[in-house]
Amino acid sequence: MKRKTIGYILLALTAMACIVGVFFIHPITQSSSYHHFSDRATMFTIPNFWNVISNLPFLIAGLLGLVRLRSIVSHTKIQYCIFFLGIALVAIGSGYYHLHPDNRRLVWDRLPMTIAFMALFSIVVSEFIHLKIGQKLLIPALITGLLSIFYWIVFDDLKVYVLVQFYPIIATLIALVFFKSIYNLTIGYWLLLLAYITAKILEHFDYQTHQFLKLLSGHTLKNIVVAMGIYILLRTYQKRKVQAGSSNIL
Repeated sequence: MKRKTIGYILLALTAMACIVGVFFIHPITQSSSYHHFSDRATMFTIPNFWNVISNLPFLIAGLLGLVRLRSIVSHTKIQYCIFFLGIALVAIGSGYYHLHPDNRRLVWDRLPMTIAFMALFSIVVSEFIHLKIGQKLLIPALITGLLSIFYWIVFDDLKVYVLVQFYPIIATLIALVFFKSIYNLTIGYWLLLLAYITAKILEHFDYQTHQFLKLLSGHTLKNIVVAMGIYILLRTYQKRKVQAGSSNIL
């Protein structure tokens, strides 16, 4: 069996599993303890200073991506534009949330993250599976992501949001392993995945990391690590070239 065929099968199976999961996974409510971060220090009159200020790297990475858009891709740029715009907006939404963390403000933290996730998902499909399919997937993916936020707000249930985040990560991993990119460099995606996994570990061990390092908490480092991963992806975009004979472009 060809690697591509295995990839298509895995993509279909994981998509079906996510759809089935919507109906069978018990509701996931947002715990109020989620907002109790380790570092709550106020500095320069800014509450939760480090968790707020650590979002600035997202703004820098997002704006750099938008500024350098012309040099990173030769075909339609809308997917990349929305991705980097979403990353820049994460800085604003997450910074706003961390000033006074609660469920109401958390919406504005997760909304731009969902936009960035869905745009990146369509980019990966374009680069590894088929250019036009990925482009056509952009709007439905964005709508699905926004609906997952709406579902959480209305029904106080995060399962759709969790699955919408889970599938693009798994799909990206499958694409990296079983499909060939139209570009000669894919290391940026691997390093971004590594940064994301590291960030989730740091987030989970927020208190322990803070106790060990004293100055910075796990959540603060999470923001910095993910932003670094995005910057590395941007640098990869700038250095790569289209591979000769790439069938995904057609």
